[in-house]
Amino acid sequence: MTEASTPVELQGHLWMSVAGQSLGGKGRFALLALIDACGSISQAARRMGMTYKNAWDAVDAMNTVAGEPLVTRSVGGRGGGGARLTERGRSLIRHFEQIEREHRAFLQALQAHPGLGEDLALIRRISMVTSARNQFHGRVSQIVPGAVNDEVQIEVAPGVQVVATITHGSLSELGLEIGAQAYALVKASSVVLANEVTGARYSARNCFAGDISRITTGAVNDEIVVDVGNGVSVVAIITQASTSALELVEGGRATVLFKASSVIVGVPE
Repeated sequence: MTEASTPVELQGHLWMSVAGQSLGGKGRFALLALIDACGSISQAARRMGMTYKNAWDAVDAMNTVAGEPLVTRSVGGRGGGGARLTERGRSLIRHFEQIEREHRAFLQALQAHPGLGEDLALIRRISMVTSARNQFHGRVSQIVPGAVNDEVQIEVAPGVQVVATITHGSLSELGLEIGAQAYALVKASSVVLANEVTGARYSARNCFAGDISRITTGAVNDEIVVDVGNGVSVVAIITQASTSALELVEGGRATVLFKASSVIVGVPE
């Protein structure tokens, strides 16, 4: 199933704080409500599945953070003691429940936003961890079956296609089909740079010309970033001698090349 057809669900947790200190969230306010209903911390704790000590520690913490009692406790006597909420405690419960309703309504409205799926996909791409310096995301635009390997073309931007060669087994395991979302990963060390020469032809399946946007000089190698248009940049690692021999400078033109066999293809979970 592609990400476009997968329902997006939003979840969130709400809590209150005073001067940076946590007053509590849904669990603590549920405990307060049960204390109010039962008139007993121990009974409320049992219904919450908590020990009496943990329940009392939570109540004590809320009293301290609030700066005034939310729960008062009586001990001994014919009734054996008990607990009750102060008016401030009841007021906080009402306010928390009202805010929680608004919070749920907010999440439902946000979930219905038409651009949410694309935004979440972007967040996942940003958070993806990989050693490959070049990470391209797009959709499969073409699949060309071969005798042993298949050629997969991924459109990463309008007019920018990255071609990968993968085995039949990988194509099947990844569930790749036309229109499916996919990642193309290329190590910077696999990228070859050349001077832009009009009319030149190369054997590398992936060949893009663009402007050099950044050169970062290292102890031995240089990192060259080439903007190939439509928001797509390709990073290459080459020796300082190669940078000098090719006369590469920021703002100049260059051609980046990498083999289809150097492209690793992945799909979102």
